[in-house]
Amino acid sequence: MRDKAIVFETGHGKLLAARGSTMFFKATRASTNGAFSFMERTLPPGGRKPPAHIHTNCEEAFYVLDGEIEFFLGDDRVIGRAGSFVHVPGGVSHTFGNAATVPSRLLIIHAPAMDGYFEELQALWAGAAPPSTDDERALMERYGMEPG
Repeated sequence: MRDKAIVFETGHGKLLAARGSTMFFKATRASTNGAFSFMERTLPPGGRKPPAHIHTNCEEAFYVLDGEIEFFLGDDRVIGRAGSFVHVPGGVSHTFGNAATVPSRLLIIHAPAMDGYFEELQALWAGAAPPSTDDERALMERYGMEPG
């Protein structure tokens, strides 16, 4: 258990990158005893969306800071703009991407923590060419995500 507060300003934290987006983790499994992870994420226009998936072991929530985020939630499609909040309970199929022509920013929380997945996702995307969807799905399955 930590005994002191942690403060990160905009654009600071544990930096990870994948699918052309940058992720600054403000809270990780190490700093929350695994309870949750929390990131500030910037999505480029036209970036690759995560494959649609279902979390079997966590919940995910999004808060849009800037731009427009296109959410696919089951059979629904929603455009989130600054101030929009989206909660995705475990078991709900979803994916998301930048719907704007400029970078969009959002906050994302996973409970329990999922920063380990994003560390491995960064390594997967570090190659000369983007990974295949099958490679991404295999990684997702190791972290309790099923195809949605």
